[in-house]
Amino acid sequence: MPLHLRRIYRRLTHQALFAVVVCAVALTHAGCTPNNPYRDVEQTADIFYTTFSEPPKHLDPGRAYSSNEYDIIGQIYEPPLQYHYLRRPYVLVPGSAAQVPVPVYYSASGKRFGQGSVPAVEGVGRVVYEIKIKRGLGYSPHPAFAKTAQGRPVYDGLTKEALAGIDEVNDFPVKASREAVSDDFIYGIKRLADPQVESPILPVLEKYILGLSAYSAALKADLEEIRRNRKEAAGPAYNQDVDERENPIILDYDSHPLAGVERVDAYTYRIILKTKYPQFIYWLAMPFFAPIPAEVVSFYKQPALSGKNITLDRFPVGTGPYMMDAFNPNMEIALVKNPDFHEELYPSDGEAEDGQAGLLRDAGAVLPFAEKIVFKLEKEAIPRWNKFLQGYYDNSGISSDSFDQAVSMSASGRAELTESMKAKGITLSQSVLPSTYYGGFNMLDPIVGGYTPSKQKLRQAISIALDYEEYVEIFNNGRGIPASSPLPPEIFGYRQGRGGINPYLYRWDAGSGRARRLTIDDGRRLMAEAGYPDGRDKNGQPLVITFDNPMTGADSSPVINWYIKRLRLLGIQLENRTTDYNRFQEKMLKGNFQFFTWGWNADYPDPENFFFLLTSSNGKVRFQGENAANYSNPEFDRLFKIMENMDNSPERLRIIGKMTDIVQRDSPWVWGFHPVAFGLRHQWVGNVKQNSMASNSMKYVKLDVARRNELRRDWNKPNWLLFAAGVVFFAAVIAFGIGYAKRRAMR
Repeated sequence: MPLHLRRIYRRLTHQALFAVVVCAVALTHAGCTPNNPYRDVEQTADIFYTTFSEPPKHLDPGRAYSSNEYDIIGQIYEPPLQYHYLRRPYVLVPGSAAQVPVPVYYSASGKRFGQGSVPAVEGVGRVVYEIKIKRGLGYSPHPAFAKTAQGRPVYDGLTKEALAGIDEVNDFPVKASREAVSDDFIYGIKRLADPQVESPILPVLEKYILGLSAYSAALKADLEEIRRNRKEAAGPAYNQDVDERENPIILDYDSHPLAGVERVDAYTYRIILKTKYPQFIYWLAMPFFAPIPAEVVSFYKQPALSGKNITLDRFPVGTGPYMMDAFNPNMEIALVKNPDFHEELYPSDGEAEDGQAGLLRDAGAVLPFAEKIVFKLEKEAIPRWNKFLQGYYDNSGISSDSFDQAVSMSASGRAELTESMKAKGITLSQSVLPSTYYGGFNMLDPIVGGYTPSKQKLRQAISIALDYEEYVEIFNNGRGIPASSPLPPEIFGYRQGRGGINPYLYRWDAGSGRARRLTIDDGRRLMAEAGYPDGRDKNGQPLVITFDNPMTGADSSPVINWYIKRLRLLGIQLENRTTDYNRFQEKMLKGNFQFFTWGWNADYPDPENFFFLLTSSNGKVRFQGENAANYSNPEFDRLFKIMENMDNSPERLRIIGKMTDIVQRDSPWVWGFHPVAFGLRHQWVGNVKQNSMASNSMKYVKLDVARRNELRRDWNKPNWLLFAAGVVFFAAVIAFGIGYAKRRAMR
């Protein structure tokens, strides 16, 4: 063999042998090391791992109003009240307040009603909530609280140069804390009226808090005046956005009086309502009413910080059990314990079955339990599900794709875990959400709207055809309770059994003790009585109804087709008009629709928060309210006015029954369903009880980290068979390569 060919052969052989070694090492590493996404130092740490699918838009408590935002800020901010973690129906207990405030009522002449008396709304001229806050409420450490020896803020007047190497709040070397006082709660309320904040609940609060409407108007006028003066001083070259980015406007909240909020002392303040509004107590359990330190807001207003996107919307500061540790919305959001959190204890009471379920085992223990909470971004359901099964996420929901793998239905229709889930010790929890998903008619439309008996029968027939029991089975894996009224279970006024059925959809079968849904033949009979026999009008033309919806997802076609096929049973032609959500909302505002689907999640557990969706004064077209059906019934409105500000009582229950009877007869909605949430958690996760109203429940979760590590190792053992097969495969490939190289060298 020529010398140069021998050299080529040796070079190829050495490269091939090197490739064998590399492949063997790689395979050995892959075979011996579990696919663990976390650092070694985190293996023994008390960290609760969960997920989020969409980055939160706002973490500012004055603006945030979405469930994914509340998942974060609910652990950081501490409003005056909170929901008892275990008790049902939902019960309010102290949060940052020392006790639940009891409203004091005054007449229009200023006379105080006797203690314990609950006057009718007509006799009330003023309502006072005196809120005493707990002492020792500590804000989480933050650079805004850092002071010099002279008492000045350490980080005041920051420049871009001073922020070199600082990308988030934790990068500041000096931090401090302080106690929250009543002034912070008052400041937070006043801040809701700041037009720059754009708080979504301001219109509601202006209706009830004394003087708030005038106060917010005064702040708006101040803002407009400042902008006008700046524009006049700068001349034609003025650019408002650039100017306010470089010179933020800080309004003086104390320049105008707010009669509805009073400071009593450092630990006491009052909120004064101009009318009776029992539901206000629930607002005190929302982050909108948590304390806000003025110096933190001023700190974040510095242009150098906002230029780096270091804002209150990304790095919140509160007195709650956790504080922001890392905010990377494209990867993970991490919270750690607030070292200055006041003492709070795990509840020592609950429902009868809570003790047996082990939910009272930690009664009286100091909260929170987990040292850290990590939210990992997982946009796709399958990777999220697989990591949960590997033990890398501590809890999980159940998507439609993984439902059959996780849950099976028993002969009685009860949801149970599959054997593979039970083998892993996974626990299933179920909870009916305080929500209603429904279909609705435009009551202003000449075809599907109106209040004559024939119009009522048309809508009742459509309600029969749209069998939401079938819908829930097909599209929600059975996760839903068919609705008969706007009220979901666990809301005062919800009726069960025979008295709770919608007589226009069901008949009660005394023999079985169950409700039987009316048949499609009943629907066809109603169609004929409505003037549309076989779905045709008096001229023999088919009835065509438009269906507006924002169902643009890839899996929406089967849902839309279901609606079309169900109404075809009545002879109705349903014309689909799917648009994006913005266009859909525009159509709803203009009344350019006939039939639609929508839903409502409760702000608080009170019937008023559902029935207001059907009041005339809340009509979508006329008043841009939440009454998307534009339903208007004077008797319903009259009863609502009586019911809305009543305390729960037999009389309120009686009025709710009358209101329910009216809307069932008029049928402005197709009574859809109340969704049921299924949640999974691993056996090492304790103290979990679904509470749909509480957003601060992560402080109760307790982990058995040692057990988690043990099971992670068991579930993610190296696959030696795969390793051996890989070695054999690569050995064969290399042997072939060497032989091929030798033959080439011999030529």
